Amino acid sequence: MIYAILTAALVALDQLVKFLVLTNISPGEHVPFIPHVLELTYVENTGAAFSMFSDHTWVLALVSLVMSVVLAAAIWKGFFKHPLGKVILTLLLAGAVGNLIDRVARGFVVDMFNVLFMNFAVFNVADICVVVGGIAAAVYYLFLGEKLEGRDEEEPHGDAEADR
Repeated sequence: MIYAILTAALVALDQLVKFLVLTNISPGEHVPFIPHVLELTYVENTGAAFSMFSDHTWVLALVSLVMSVVLAAAIWKGFFKHPLGKVILTLLLAGAVGNLIDRVARGFVVDMFNVLFMNFAVFNVADICVVVGGIAAAVYYLFLGEKLEGRDEEEPHGDAEADR
C-alpha cells in the first residue's frame, strides 16, 4: 500500500509541475529558476530521451503502458522482498506513468528542467524518477540484491583441509 501511495505522490508531483509549466510558461520560453544552474524551459517532447523516436509517440506510449503494468505487477507480486528494491521499482513505475499520462492526454511529454552548466536534454520529474530508479536498480542488482534479498551465495565447498 505504501508503494502505491508513493507512486501516486510522485505522479501527482510530476503532473502538478507540468500543469504549472503549461499554464505559466509559453512553449520555448525560458524562466530563471536557480541562477547559472537551472532554468525552466517549456518543451513539448514527442519522443523519448533527447527527443529520440519523436515520430513514434504512440509506440512510446505503448511501451510506457507495458512497462507500467510489468513494474506494478513486480511490486505487487514482491519481485523484490527488501523495501529498497520496492522503492526503486516504485520510482520506475512513477516515471513511466507520469510520461504515459502526457503521451496519451497531450500527444507529447511536457519537459521543463534545463541545466545551464552543461549541454543536456530538457527533462521533467518523471524523467528524474526513471533515471534515478534506473541507476539505483543497476546498483541494487549488481551490488546489493543478493545481500538484501537474502540470497547470499554459500561458501564454495573447496578442500577444507587445504584452507587450514
